[in-house]
Amino acid sequence: MSRTSVHIDWKGGMSFETELDGHKLTLDAPEEVGGSDRGPRPKPFMLIALAGCTGMDVVSILKKMRVEYEGLRIFVEAEQTEEQPKQYSCMKVIYEFKGKDLPMDKLEKAVSLSEDRYCGVSAVYKKAIPLSTEIRVVE
Repeated sequence: MSRTSVHIDWKGGMSFETELDGHKLTLDAPEEVGGSDRGPRPKPFMLIALAGCTGMDVVSILKKMRVEYEGLRIFVEAEQTEEQPKQYSCMKVIYEFKGKDLPMDKLEKAVSLSEDRYCGVSAVYKKAIPLSTEIRVVE
């Protein structure tokens, strides 16, 4: 088993800074709750982590399948509870492929392999909340 560790440094107010893979990231809260709005909020990073993880899988799998497409955009929609602690109660991943005559069976296979076998973020989230999928093709 391997171990991953990150750190985050308080920069005053509600602002924190970290460095991941050589890239600096600043997290902050909006001004109305005491922040300075110097960076994005932390919770949406959960959605970005899911989109990025499954996206990299799908791109890699489709390359091996020799599926050529013009573009891929992944949306992650999440419902958030109203009560504290506010948390995501469900997520939906929407894969929007751009291209002509794309083989839907291969797109579905790539998405399925990512979500069921390769994407570690998806695997963790599925243990905690319902996760659904949609595939769209835009020509």
